Amino acid sequence: MDRNVQVRQDRQTTNLQDCLEKGNALQVRYFGEGLKETWKNGGERENVNYWLAANCFGDYYTRKGLNDQEREMVTFCYVYAQGGCENQLRGHTRGNLNVGNSKEKLLAILSTCIPWIGYPRTLNAWAIVDEVTKE
Repeated sequence: MDRNVQVRQDRQTTNLQDCLEKGNALQVRYFGEGLKETWKNGGERENVNYWLAANCFGDYYTRKGLNDQEREMVTFCYVYAQGGCENQLRGHTRGNLNVGNSKEKLLAILSTCIPWIGYPRTLNAWAIVDEVTKE
């Protein structure tokens, strides 16, 4: 994409014309049919839903370099580290499970990150992993 941001061309897989479609297809693959074309009926949030599909998933998530399991694991770590993002952490826990990362792997990630992220956020994230895997 031409916005003065340099992305190695061998990693870029979308352009401004197809990033929305490809990004939304990836959202549906990771999180289910409930995310299909959410920007069309998102009400006050439709602009956010649009940018999630076109930019976050349509640009960043479609790039080559990481596979689905790696990409979702990294996203899980970012969301977990921020704290206060429990709804998104639930979604990315489901996304991790949907792309093949196990509950055991997610718990190992949480255990590994305790020294950097701390016990409160880790315990909150652990509870979410338990909650989502019981569903």
